[in-house]
Amino acid sequence: MGDHSVNNISSNEARSALIRHLLNDIEALEMMLERGLIEDDIIRIGAEQEFCLVNDNWRPSKRYDEMLEMINDDHFTTELARYNLEINLDSIKLQANCFSQYENTLHNYLNKAAEAGAKIDTRVILAGILPSISKNELQLDYMTPSARYYALNNMMKELRGGNFELSIRGVDELKIQHDSVLFEACNTSFQMHLQIKPNDFVSSYNWAQAISGPVLGICSNSPMLMGRELWSETRIALFQQSIDTRSTSYALRDQQARVTFGDGWSEGSIAEIFKNDIARFKILLSKEIDHDSLADLEQGIAPKLQALNLHNSTVYRWNRACYGVGGGKAHVRIENRYIPSGPTILDEISNFAFWIGLMVGRPEEFDDMPSVMHYNDAKSNFIKAARTGKESVLRWAGKRVSVRDLVIETLLPIAKAGLQKVEIDAADIDKYLGVIEQRAKTHTGSQWTIENYRKLKLLYRRDDALIMMCKAMHENQKSGKPVHEWPPVSKDIKVHESSDLIGHIMNTNIFVVDENDLADLATSVMKWKNIHHLPIENKAGDLCGLLTWTHMKRHREQGGDTHSVLVSDIMTRDVIFVRPETEIKKAIQLMKRNEIGCLPVVHDRQLIGIVTIEDVIPYDHD
Repeated sequence: MGDHSVNNISSNEARSALIRHLLNDIEALEMMLERGLIEDDIIRIGAEQEFCLVNDNWRPSKRYDEMLEMINDDHFTTELARYNLEINLDSIKLQANCFSQYENTLHNYLNKAAEAGAKIDTRVILAGILPSISKNELQLDYMTPSARYYALNNMMKELRGGNFELSIRGVDELKIQHDSVLFEACNTSFQMHLQIKPNDFVSSYNWAQAISGPVLGICSNSPMLMGRELWSETRIALFQQSIDTRSTSYALRDQQARVTFGDGWSEGSIAEIFKNDIARFKILLSKEIDHDSLADLEQGIAPKLQALNLHNSTVYRWNRACYGVGGGKAHVRIENRYIPSGPTILDEISNFAFWIGLMVGRPEEFDDMPSVMHYNDAKSNFIKAARTGKESVLRWAGKRVSVRDLVIETLLPIAKAGLQKVEIDAADIDKYLGVIEQRAKTHTGSQWTIENYRKLKLLYRRDDALIMMCKAMHENQKSGKPVHEWPPVSKDIKVHESSDLIGHIMNTNIFVVDENDLADLATSVMKWKNIHHLPIENKAGDLCGLLTWTHMKRHREQGGDTHSVLVSDIMTRDVIFVRPETEIKKAIQLMKRNEIGCLPVVHDRQLIGIVTIEDVIPYDHD
C-alpha cells in the first residue's frame, strides 16, 4: 500500500509545495530520458506476495503485529487490514533458474510466517478473496493503525461526499453501503514487476494491456465475496468500487475511476503516462519531500521522484507504470496488479513465468498496438475475463476466440519463445508453462471454487460451506499441488465450532411485509414459505415490529378477523433483536430467557438477517 509516512493535505501551502515537487519530478524524468540516464542494459523481475491471516475458527485474525514481531524480517510488511500481510521479494535478474529461485524463496518466507502463526493460533492462507470474510471484519477496528491508511480513508470519503457503495452483479448480487475503504482489504494479490528498457516502454506497456484479458482469464481464482457468486475475478470490480472517489451528479460527464484499465493506447514515453494521471486524478496525500529532484539530477544523483511516486501510488492502474532507484541507478518497470494471490505458490510462479514470457516474447507485429488492435477490444477482453474467466470468448487479431484456445494455441508458444530468448532454464519453462497448459485444459481456481461451493451449499448452511472452503484451500495449499490437481472438498469437515457471532449464522434471505399491509398477506406469506416469524418494516425500511403465528392465533381467539385488519394492528412492537456482532451464546441466553423462537438481526435500525431456534441449536452446549 505504499509509503506510510504520509498525511492528508492540511493547507494550501502544503498542496502548493507538493505540486511544485511533482512538476519538478516530471521535468527531471524527461531530462533523464533525454540524456539516457535510466538503466537499459539489464532486465530484472520482482514481486509482492499478499496473504491472509486466519484464526483457529478460520475467521480473519487481527494478530498481524504479533506475527511481524515474531517473524522479524524486513521483507514482511503491513497491508490495509490487520488480517493481511505482504512480502516484498528482492528483485533479481531475469535469467536461468530465476523462477525456481523465487518459488523456493516464497516457500521459505511463507513457512516462516506459518511457523510464527502456529505459536499464536494463526494460519496463513493464499486467497484472492478469503471466503470467510464477513461485514463484521470490515469495521474500522480491523484497519491497520497507520497514518497512510487513515489519511487515504478520510480523503476518499471527503471526495465521495459520503459512504462507499458496492454493487456487483454476477450469478448473485451484492449491494451494500460501507463507511470506509476496508472493502479493498478483501483483496489480496500477487503483484509482478518487470523492468523495461525506457525506449521500449510504451510498446511494452501497450502489449501488457493487450494481453491482460486472457492472462487474467486463465489466472482467475476469486469468484465469491461474502458467500455470493459474483465475477470470476471479483477482485476487479471490488477494488474499483471500494476506493472509487467519484460522486454521482446530474451532469453527464466522463469520470475515470482511480482503479482503472485506462482510456486508450499510450503514446510518447513513460512520462506521458504519468502526465496523464496527474491531469486526470486529484492529489490525495502529502508528505515531507526532503530532496528536490532537479537539484539532485544536476549533482549527478539519481532522483527518487518522491512526489511523483506518491501520487502514482494513489492511481491504481491494473498495469502500473513505475519509476524507482536501486543501487544508485534509476529504472522504469511495469507492475502487473490484477493477478490474485494463490491458489498455491506453484500456481503463482507459473502465472509469473507465463506473463514474463509473454512480455519479453512480444511478436514484432505488436510493437505498434494501435495498428493491430482497437483499444476497446483490449479493455473489453479484460472486463469479460474478470466476469467469466476461462469461459470468456475474447476478440483477438480480428477473431473471436475462447480464453482456453487463445492461451493454448497462441499465447503459450509466445511465452515459451520469450523465456527461451532470455535463456531461462528449459526445465523451468516446461514446469511452469506446463501448469498453465493443464489449467487451460482442466479448471482454474475460480472454476474449482464455484463447483465445490455449489455442492457444499446443497448440504450445509452458507457460513458452514464457506468455512469448509477455507479449510480445504489451506489443506490443498499445504500439499503444494497446483489448483488443476485439487480434489473435491471433503464433506466430512466439522464446522459448527467455527462460528461464534450471530453474523456468521444469520439467514439473510428474509421475507418481510410492511406495517400497513393486510394481515392476510402476512399469514399467506408465512404459509407459502413455511415460516413462523415475519419481520415488519415501516416506510423508511426500518424494523418496526414482528408478527408470529402466536400473534395471529391470539388475535383469532379474541374474535378478531384478518381480512380487513392491518399488520400493525396485530404485530408486537416490542421486538427483541440482536446485532451481527452479538455472540451466539449470548443470543441463545436471550432466546431462553424471553422464551422466544427467533431474533431479528439489525444494523442501524435496518433488518439485515434473522436467526431462529433451529439455527442456534447446534451451538447450544448447555
